[in-house]
Amino acid sequence: MPTYDYHCKSCKTRFECYLTYAEYERTRVICPNCGSDQVQRRIGRVRIAKSEDRRIDDLVDPTQLAGLEDDPQALGRLMRKMGNELGEDTGPEFDEVVSRLEKGEDPEQIERDMPDLGGSFSDFDD
Repeated sequence: MPTYDYHCKSCKTRFECYLTYAEYERTRVICPNCGSDQVQRRIGRVRIAKSEDRRIDDLVDPTQLAGLEDDPQALGRLMRKMGNELGEDTGPEFDEVVSRLEKGEDPEQIERDMPDLGGSFSDFDD
């Protein structure tokens, strides 16, 4: 039986309701918290499956690389997107670097503060 997500407009509670396809839009949905019928269906996120090659192709779009050397926040956003797309556990050091970049910190200062990163931001300037 499909699960549908709802939001109660009266008490602001989110809840799930199990309805058959035949019951959907024919059954009055009631909030289990307050009993109100003032509920609204919530549409969940839609995910599109992409192959690993497609995800990598999308990440190396040259238009996303323009101006990164002058904009640490854009570099941080791109690095966060890359980490999320690859689906790998990037570790706490990566998260710290990305967070600091997103706050606008200077990449060279981050590199000086974290000498054990194993690489250099200047490696990306080639």
